[in-house]
Amino acid sequence: MKRFVHGLIFLLLPLFTLAQSEYLHWEVKAGKVNDSSYNILTEINIQPGWHVYAETDAETGIDALQLVWDNENIIPDGIASFSTTSSQVTDPVFDNKKFSVFLPGKLMLTQKIIIKGTVPASLKVQLKGFAASSTAFLPIDEAPKAVAFEGGIEQSSKDEIKLSTIDLKNPAEPCGNAHTTGKSIWIVFLLGLGGGLIALLTPCVFPMIPVTVSFFTNRAANKNQAVKNGMLYGFFIFLIYVLASLPFHLIGNVQPEIFNNISTNAWLNIFFFIVFIIFAISFFGYFEITLPSGIAGKVDSKSGLSSVSGIFFMALTLVIVSFSCTGVILGTLLVGTASDGAWSLTAGMAGFGTALALPFALFAIFPNWLKSLPKSGGWLDTVKKVLAFVELALAFKFLSNADLVEHWGLLKREVFIGIWLLITLGLAAYLFGWLRLPHDYKGQKISTGRKVLGIAAFLFALYLGPGLTNTPYANLKLLSGFPPPLSYSIYHKDKGVEAVVINDFDKAVQLSKAQNKPILIDFTGWACVNCRKMEEQVWTEPEIASLINEKFILVSLYVDDRKKLPANDRFTYKPADGKEKDIITEGDKWATFQSENFAQVTQPLYAVLSPDGKLMTYPVGYTPDVKKYQDWLNCGLKAYDTNK
Repeated sequence: MKRFVHGLIFLLLPLFTLAQSEYLHWEVKAGKVNDSSYNILTEINIQPGWHVYAETDAETGIDALQLVWDNENIIPDGIASFSTTSSQVTDPVFDNKKFSVFLPGKLMLTQKIIIKGTVPASLKVQLKGFAASSTAFLPIDEAPKAVAFEGGIEQSSKDEIKLSTIDLKNPAEPCGNAHTTGKSIWIVFLLGLGGGLIALLTPCVFPMIPVTVSFFTNRAANKNQAVKNGMLYGFFIFLIYVLASLPFHLIGNVQPEIFNNISTNAWLNIFFFIVFIIFAISFFGYFEITLPSGIAGKVDSKSGLSSVSGIFFMALTLVIVSFSCTGVILGTLLVGTASDGAWSLTAGMAGFGTALALPFALFAIFPNWLKSLPKSGGWLDTVKKVLAFVELALAFKFLSNADLVEHWGLLKREVFIGIWLLITLGLAAYLFGWLRLPHDYKGQKISTGRKVLGIAAFLFALYLGPGLTNTPYANLKLLSGFPPPLSYSIYHKDKGVEAVVINDFDKAVQLSKAQNKPILIDFTGWACVNCRKMEEQVWTEPEIASLINEKFILVSLYVDDRKKLPANDRFTYKPADGKEKDIITEGDKWATFQSENFAQVTQPLYAVLSPDGKLMTYPVGYTPDVKKYQDWLNCGLKAYDTNK
């Protein structure tokens, strides 16, 4: 329990303390010892009123002050030394436990290092540890600083990202799309609208419609005021969901591929896996999930019809109290649209808000329609439990994303499909009344609608069955993009086209020159749904497979690959806007390569280049039309033959 409390302190106290620059300042430089050894000299000034912990304490989880870096070719030679000795203090935050700390003033930290192989021109180091004052406690997580090494060698030109030969405005042949995007904004809006309509049918929202509309009509002085209040209430619901997407527009200003990093981040996907499992268990009826009652209570206390602000807080109350049913749908919307940018997320949230807002506005205008609404009852519980099975299936999609990106090999294609098959059979058993969940009872009458859904679930399970086999029927084209790719299998599956080169553009160029073939670049991702659809629905067509395999050097560049580059191949890239970016992983390199050369960050993206790096056609994105994609490939070949 004590360690749990301490963990909460670590997480929460930084929210209420001073900015990090106000408790210490530091500078770093390196002194050469010999050709492979250097001393990293860090001058730290601890500000008055603060102290920094000098020793690691396993019980509390406190780490000693230290320098850290990300380069396995550079290793510490012994432990760090300090210019002053530490002092003992009693810390009331940790039950008056005694700690060794460095008191305010100047402190010199010296760390000797040994460099294996080529000495780089510089190394980025971070200062880590914990600091505290009489009123605050927070982790030290200083931004990295570059330390230059005397005699170090700059990265060679092979690490250059920008290709001067690519002219996006003037390809050799004007076929393809000058600009490709991810999902259409309107498609995302409609997806959000669909999610909102599903949310309307949940027990958290549906019963609120007649109650809230009756409140408007009974409290209003006249019909016009009731209509005005209802429309304003609906507008505020819409506005709240749109406003919730605004922070992502600020995040998007950091770097263009930040949203792809969000949607494919392994730990974020694992977080959503856990959240969806918890929500599914809750929807099954084993417990209820709600936001803290104090939040809803404070908001509800400000609601009413006496002012515009009161109606706004009524809308905010609905959004908060319905979170247990809407949160999981919004989470799906966040991850599903993240790679397409902030505007796609805003469009999805707008669609979701519109679906929730419309009934309240329309029933306020036409209150007689309330009589046609079905009464709340057992069918709402059925809807909620059906959603629980859907959430359970989606949870494993998030886990699969993390597994693919990190190459863990936990959820091979057949394992994933097997889990979905079991979930689908469980859904069918529930709908037919064979599987009883909380609040169900023996002998419960099964409606015709439930039986129809049960038959549909059983048919879907039959469709999934061949996916467990090593046969041509295992493709499951209707689900392309949801299960792991055909190549990520316990069997060896031929997906029609295999990349000649993966994550190595330089090698593709060499093969292109040697074989006198154009390069087909496939910007893809392990967690990219539309990429899998192209591979399993388009590339498997004989005319496409033979064309790519025989006429092109195909290189697949995975923008979400978290595998680290060799230490000597990592570098800091400076694009035209002047914002430095550390290229640490394969994904960092190819996401930056795509954005810098093709001005796009969506996947899939396909481009045809000549061996000398000239663009043959406009790039194209997701192209499910086989004939259209074939024509684009042939256009690239024609351009190459004409210009070689």
